Parts: sequence; structure tokens; C-alpha cells
Amino acid sequence: MLTGIHYTYILFILIVLITMALKRDTLIPCILGVFCMALYASKDIVFSIGGIFNSFVVATKELIGIILVISIIVALSKALEETKATQLMVTPFIKIIKNRTSAFFSVGVVMLILSWFFWPSPATALVGAIFLPIAIKAGLPAIGVAMAINLFGHGLALSTDFVIQGAPTITAAAAGVGVSDIMNDGMILYWVMAIVSIGIGYFMLDRDMKKGKIEITDRIEIHENETYTMKTKISALLVPLGFMADVVCMFIFDLKGGDATALIGGTAVLLLILITLINYGKKSLEKITTYIQGGFGFGIEIFSPIIPIAAFFYLGQLGPFAEAIGGSFLPEASQGILSDIGIALSNSIPMNKVMVCSIESTIGAITGLDGSGFSGISLAGSLAKVFGEAIKVKASVLAALGQITAIWVGGGTIVPWGLIPAAAICGVSPMELAKRNFIPVMIGMVVTTIVAIFII
Repeated sequence: MLTGIHYTYILFILIVLITMALKRDTLIPCILGVFCMALYASKDIVFSIGGIFNSFVVATKELIGIILVISIIVALSKALEETKATQLMVTPFIKIIKNRTSAFFSVGVVMLILSWFFWPSPATALVGAIFLPIAIKAGLPAIGVAMAINLFGHGLALSTDFVIQGAPTITAAAAGVGVSDIMNDGMILYWVMAIVSIGIGYFMLDRDMKKGKIEITDRIEIHENETYTMKTKISALLVPLGFMADVVCMFIFDLKGGDATALIGGTAVLLLILITLINYGKKSLEKITTYIQGGFGFGIEIFSPIIPIAAFFYLGQLGPFAEAIGGSFLPEASQGILSDIGIALSNSIPMNKVMVCSIESTIGAITGLDGSGFSGISLAGSLAKVFGEAIKVKASVLAALGQITAIWVGGGTIVPWGLIPAAAICGVSPMELAKRNFIPVMIGMVVTTIVAIFII
């Protein structure tokens, strides 16, 4: 039986969705949602005001591991960029770029790998700066380089996030399933989305180039003979060796979720220390502080708007999230706000696999309209939990579907205000880049949703 607290939650979910559809930030609706739910539950305005802060604390505790590891890895990437180690690391890929096809997929693969380990935002600047001149010389226009960066990095890498596991951790927490479930059960969906979107994207680009609709500029000079110091070479060797060792350990010791994230984070810290010591000697004590500050600044900037949003959607569960606003407001038989809503839906609306997959995919895409991608995956996970319990299907598959559509839309592939970094580094219009990515990504989402219907 639904009570006033359930309807209050539903009301604010609708307000959040409308706000996203209007391309506005959702922090105020989410914060007001927490306050109103706490006020309804406790009838105490002082407690309700404190409930806002308590919900932030609980959400931060849930996300702090991911915030830390991303901050540390960004700090490491800044050190590698400053010492030119990153440029040296990608040199082998540059040698195989002979034509526009090899250029497109070489840029994409390097972006994918770096994004898995260093996050797409810092990887964009590195890949764009290094590969743009070579790609243009090989016949790939700047818009093609930007597409490869977007589709492989902000699309495939960010939506899968196999290494850092930030996205699946947030989604899994909201869906009430394991991180490994999100990754394993959604594996087919991840690759269907990638193959369809990237394949169609390159096909349309190549077709338009053959028709003369896209011109290639060779205005950028290429400096192929770069001299690297022994310190740079050692730094460039340590990083892949360190992370390859992590991957091996993950398989040998079956490390997943938080354990895998901790291993990556600890390795990144040790690599940062070693690289700083090797390159700066006595100045390393101060230099590493600068890198850490830059990395943590990035982490806070990225996650600061996510915490209030996650706090609101986490309230739909039982446990410490609901306790932040007073856990005694639900009936004894309640399984949590979202679970109760799911049961009510299953009893009142004829739901089936086609409907729930379509709704999950659509809502995920809508939540991506704010240009973040991450801000909507808590909702995607929460809805997956509701629908999974309503029609007795795998919530992990639904959550993966919602995660895919939210991040491919908002992570920086088709929302113009979300792909400005890639457009800027390649010197192209964000609107033009969004138009180029739109059809491939939309077709990819439709095909992926259809596949989800059959495997759910």
C-alpha cells in the first residue's frame, strides 16, 4: 500500500525528470525532495533541515571510494602529461596510422584504453593534442577525430567503466545489486551499443567524405621526431607495467568491485610517487602535493553535483539512506519506497519486458540531457530495481541498459553542452559534432534496447 511518503517521492521524481527535459540542473529539486520527504516523515522542520546534510553525508560515504580513485588517477595523468610520458606511451599507435580508417580506430582505441584507466576528461586533452596532427595528415578530418574521442571515450569507455568502476558502482548501489552483476549481465548490451554506434558513425563519416561533404585541412604542423629523456622513458614504462599487473591480479585473485578499485587506486598512488621522485628528485615532496591538489580538485568538481542527486535517489531504499531522514516512516511490511512503488505498479499497470526496457532506456536518455551522464545513473538503477521486482526480471540488465543510455547521451556524445572538451581540442563546432553523433547513437540505443528485451 502506497502512503504519502511514496507519493511525495514520485512527485519529486517527476519534477526531476521535467527539469532534466528542460535542460536545467536538478540539484534544487533533489535537495527539496529530501527536505520535503524528511518533513513529511518527521513533522519536525529542524530535523528535516538536518536531514538534507545527513543525506549528503550518507551519499558521500557511498561514493567516497570512487571519488578518491578518480582524483588520484587524474593526479597521475597530470604528472604523466607534464613529463611527456603519456606522449611516449602512445607512440607505437602513431606508427600504424596510414589512412583515415586506421586513424579513426587508432584514436578510438587509445582513447578507450586511456579512458578506462585515466577517465575520459583528462584523456581527451592528451589524445586530441597528440593524435590530431597525425590523424589529419593521414586523411581523417578534425570532426572525425572528435567523433572517435567521443564515441570510444565518452561513450564506450565511460558507460562500461570496467577498470575504475565508478559508473557501475553508483548504478549497482541504486539498483540493489552487485557491481559485478552490472558489468557481467550487461556485457552484451555494452558491446552491441558500441559496435552499432561506432560502426554506423564511421560509415556515415566515410560516406560523406567520399561525396565531398567534409573537407580536410592540413594546417597543423606535425613534429614527429620528439626527444625523450631516460626519466620520461622509465615513467612511460612503469605505468603500463603497473596497471597490467593489476589486471593480472584481478583475474588471479578474483578481485571485483571495491577490492579492484582499491588495487587500482593504490597502484596509482605508488606510481605517482615513483614518477615524481624519478623526475623531480628533491622537489618531489612539493611537486606531488601540486598533483594531488589538481586531482582532488577535478574529483570534487565532477562529483559535487552528483552527491545531492544520488542522495535523493538513494532515499528510495531501506537502510542507511532512508535512515538519514528517519527510517521509521514506512509501514512494517515495506521493502523500501522504490520496491513498494514497483509492487504497486505491477498490480495496477500491465507491464512486460518490452515496456520496462523501453521505459528504462528512455528515462536513462532523458537523464543524460543535463550533459553529465553520471547524474542520471542513480535514477536508472533505482528504476531498474522497481521494474525488476515488478515483473521478476534481472534488475542488473535493466540497470546496465539505463546506465548505457544515460552516459552515451549525457557523457559527451550527443548533448552539445556535454561534448565541448572534445570539440574544443579538435577545433570543431560542438553543434556539428553533436549532429554527427546523433543518428549513430540513437540507432545504437534502439538496437541495444531490443537486445535487452530478449536477454532480460
